[in-house]
Amino acid sequence: MFSLNTKKIIFVGGKGGVGKTTISSAIALQQAELGRQVLLISTDPAHSLADAFDHPIGDSKVRVAAGVDALEIDPDREVDAHIERVMRTMKRFSKPDMFPEIERQMRLTQQSPGAQEAALLERIARIIDEEPEHYDVIIFDTAPTGHTLRLLSLPEAMAAWTQGLLKQSQKAKQLEGVLEHLSPKAGKDITNPMADPTQHETATMDDRTAEITETLLRRQRLFHRIRHILTDPKQTGLVFVLTPEKLPILETTRAVAALKSEHLPIAGLVVNRNLPDLIDSDFFAQRRQQESIYREEIENTFADLPRAYLPLFPTDLHGLAALQKVCAELPSD
Repeated sequence: MFSLNTKKIIFVGGKGGVGKTTISSAIALQQAELGRQVLLISTDPAHSLADAFDHPIGDSKVRVAAGVDALEIDPDREVDAHIERVMRTMKRFSKPDMFPEIERQMRLTQQSPGAQEAALLERIARIIDEEPEHYDVIIFDTAPTGHTLRLLSLPEAMAAWTQGLLKQSQKAKQLEGVLEHLSPKAGKDITNPMADPTQHETATMDDRTAEITETLLRRQRLFHRIRHILTDPKQTGLVFVLTPEKLPILETTRAVAALKSEHLPIAGLVVNRNLPDLIDSDFFAQRRQQESIYREEIENTFADLPRAYLPLFPTDLHGLAALQKVCAELPSD
């Protein structure tokens, strides 16, 4: 139904509190049952994968079920590592008397808004670029409207940032040809990673300028490749989780519209926690009646997307046995 069984990258997102982590975990178990090797990753700073599996999970991969490895990205640790990498790179290209100022600026950057997100996106990009060698599918328990849209905008942001840096260089005119390749607005096909700048753009530059340019181009190529993967419906699928309630429907409507405008492939919706048909009290009968109105709204609003309805379970869901019950309710392709 969702055609997830051939995807290499699956994002599971939705409003907070609708059961994203439970559904992400159940999808991971389902894919593993099909014989696929799965890497399940939480990018939410308030991780709950470990709670879902009743198993310790940290920033390194750990086996949580047959065929399923999991990790929870530590955003603070990622910021520290990201700042350290950037600082090390800047020092290579700067005069020694500038080092104290570089360190001061980078320490300030560490506390700035967006630093954590930038570091997180860098980690996500590298995982998508490197881990497919080891896994059949990578599942992200995250919010696609935030992370993924920003991830997709990075090639353009990188081009603007790179252009600003290189214009400060005495070699600006020499590098202008490279900038044309870096800028998507220059008419280049940024959806094709093979159309990236040529390998010979730096051939006539001095060693220092060539090294700076190659460093920038490597990052640019990385984000080109990631964008290509994320917009390819054969490789990537986004699953939205919502409950049959007004606010999750509104947020999902906005998210679906935004992701469609970015040409991101939406695999379908999981409508979670539906009340059972048999209701034995007036209270739940009213809740069931209200739910039926929202279910009809979901049917009308998302008529073009596959939809799966999962029941409200009578108890909390945590631990492998409970997740396998949810897995059994998921649609199979």
